[in-house]
Amino acid sequence: MKQKTLEFLENHQAETPSSWRQEAEWRRNNWSWLRHSQIIAAKVALRMKHLGLTQNALAERMDCTQQYVSKILKGTENMSLETLSKLEDALQIQLLSD
Repeated sequence: MKQKTLEFLENHQAETPSSWRQEAEWRRNNWSWLRHSQIIAAKVALRMKHLGLTQNALAERMDCTQQYVSKILKGTENMSLETLSKLEDALQIQLLSD
């Protein structure tokens, strides 16, 4: 049975090595700002839904690309204060507390 399992695993081995360990280490090393980014992403998505905005429409309001808005909404973008201000202005909400 053990030999069959080993053969199965060898036959179904990926051609490229997995990067899960590096990705897990990156998340662990960046967890502090990632949690803030995820909270902001959730607030932005909720506000977009409330306003009926698409990613393209928000991008136009922020003067950026739709691809950048997509990155923000994934919750893994390390945003600058300028970007946060643009989001607040475009969505007419407060993302950062005083």
